[in-house]
Amino acid sequence: MGNREDLLAGAKRCLYEKGYGRTTARDIASAAGVSLAAIGYHYGSKDALLIQAMIEAVAEWGDAVGGLLADRGGAAATPEERFVAAWDRVLESFVEHRELWAVQFEISAGTGSSPELQEALAAVQRSARLGLSALFQGLEEVPDTPDELARGAFYQSLLAGLAVQWFTAPDQAPDGRELLRGLRLVGGSVLGAPAPAEP
Repeated sequence: MGNREDLLAGAKRCLYEKGYGRTTARDIASAAGVSLAAIGYHYGSKDALLIQAMIEAVAEWGDAVGGLLADRGGAAATPEERFVAAWDRVLESFVEHRELWAVQFEISAGTGSSPELQEALAAVQRSARLGLSALFQGLEEVPDTPDELARGAFYQSLLAGLAVQWFTAPDQAPDGRELLRGLRLVGGSVLGAPAPAEP
């Protein structure tokens, strides 16, 4: 790896170990085994590097979850069974990627004090929604359309809410079956149709 890649790997390690707010440029340079000046040369600033590291870490989580979601009961599974399996696997991913979610919450809470951070996160919002839409449909990618953005925004909201509940009280976080039941109930009340009976 070159200095640029070493810095990115070092920044990810620091994010997981120290969080966004407590990581210094010196911490990253030390973790990467490069000079402090390399951060400015390759990324412009410590914050720009940390933001890029966070984006890459989330993409890695997406790849890992994509692998978990690849087999959600096979071709014989119903859409409901695939939905339940997908969200149960997302819950499993929280255990393995706990540090990533902790950093995301920290960053989300601190965006108001950092216009650079807020701007960077806003810039990736559209691609994040399209990525989630594709991920939960089991597709490589989806077209950039209002429907796919809406679908992705729904999944993003559900994912963030589930993560908050899991971090707050893991034993009380809803599993895939509970999420499906909630979706049926909400869909029924919003669309004016009775929710189907629980199987």
